[in-house]
Amino acid sequence: MPAAPEGLVAAEDVLLFVNAAVTATGQREFHSGADRQRMSLDFLHAYMLGNYRELYAAALALGVNDHNAALIVRHLLETAGEAGPEQRRTEGALIARRLELLPPQRVYALFAELRAARVNNRRTRAIIRDWLATRPDPAFDAVKYRAGVKSALRHTHLPSATEELGPFLFAPRSRTRFRHPLLDARRRARYEQAALYELPFTVAEGFAARHGIAREVFLERIAPRLTRLERLRLQESAKRAGAEAVRTDLARMPLTRLASYVLGLPAPDRVERRAELTAALTAAARRTAGARAGSWGRVTAVLDDSYSAYASGQKRRRPLAVALAAHFLLAALAGSYRALWTSGRTDALLARPQGPTPLGARLLDALETGPDLLLVVSDGFDNAPPGLAAEVLRVWRTRIDPAGRTDVVHLNPVYDARGFEVRRLSPAVPTAGIRDAEDLPALVELAAFATGRTGLPRLRAHLDARVAEFLAAAPERFPAEPAAGAAETAGGTA
Repeated sequence: MPAAPEGLVAAEDVLLFVNAAVTATGQREFHSGADRQRMSLDFLHAYMLGNYRELYAAALALGVNDHNAALIVRHLLETAGEAGPEQRRTEGALIARRLELLPPQRVYALFAELRAARVNNRRTRAIIRDWLATRPDPAFDAVKYRAGVKSALRHTHLPSATEELGPFLFAPRSRTRFRHPLLDARRRARYEQAALYELPFTVAEGFAARHGIAREVFLERIAPRLTRLERLRLQESAKRAGAEAVRTDLARMPLTRLASYVLGLPAPDRVERRAELTAALTAAARRTAGARAGSWGRVTAVLDDSYSAYASGQKRRRPLAVALAAHFLLAALAGSYRALWTSGRTDALLARPQGPTPLGARLLDALETGPDLLLVVSDGFDNAPPGLAAEVLRVWRTRIDPAGRTDVVHLNPVYDARGFEVRRLSPAVPTAGIRDAEDLPALVELAAFATGRTGLPRLRAHLDARVAEFLAAAPERFPAEPAAGAAETAGGTA
């Protein structure tokens, strides 16, 4: 058998890594434990960094999850001395842009990891300095992410953003009051109950427990300071505690997060609130589809709601949430749409992880509908009977539809640590990893590169376009580069 061309191997390596970086979070999955997940993921990061540094950095512009984005940033900064001047410029722009999109708590955790690893080169200090300068309210960060802000300032030897932040962070008892109301509220909350309701929820919650405030009283009074996501997370527990003020407009929530919320409700509650929940999911899906709504022609989806869609205690019902969110999004994108759940269920709102995975039988049903696009959302563990899905797809592609009139794409929300990739259904069908249903349109496009027929030049062109689009939305403020010839090492004192 002839060896694959070098460019094709590189393209396959990149796609394998991107699929892993979209789905894997180093947490336990249904078929593999957390240790195996982390070990497998660490190997892929090291392999990509060592062999395809430019493409590894470009992954920051793709839909990789926050866990892997932080790992990529850390590895690029740890090996800064191995990058050329042009690489450093591009990497600096990508890192700066991606840090803007990461949750602040994850960025501060990344900075703490860099400090622990003694990564303190000029480039790292410049990136941390510039990111801190973009924070809209340094006092808010100092209150909510106090340990992270202290660690970042110590690591980079930067001065505090304001004259009060230094004493607040490093000598809080040296001041009897602070002019900034939030800083002073944090000081007063130690002995004054009313002050804690001026603080962010996560900070106020600890003080409420210290003061022995009843949960329902606390939630009612802190409700005006809750973020949308905090309201969604607390809505059911607040309802049980009798705090009706904690409500949120579900239709404004991100689609996949909303699907997770719906799946977390007991079945009777879903039935009782059917109109509300269906309207919210439909509105979120239409908002995600945007101008593409109704443009995808005839679409049939095979959606996996087998028992393995539960995932694990760490990623509870995550694969099923992606399938449910994809169901509503595809209904918005398609001109005509049909959904086939592996369980045979017809009521998507009552989806739950149950039974085996008869993907082969569902694929036969789906192909009989004659769609323009057949989309499969599944972890790929076809077991009723094993291997039938691959055989159905092989015969369909080679005998019945060799011209490819029906596009078939498999999106997999689960990383298979044993195979260092997301599990594929068939070599004849492109597979891409998916973390959030919101990324589905872009991943269907990326999956076209995973058929084994596209080489590296075309994939590079696609990645270059995505990088340019990604950076176009960023302000023109990238970390300053060291002077020409300056030594750039990964080490340094913290």
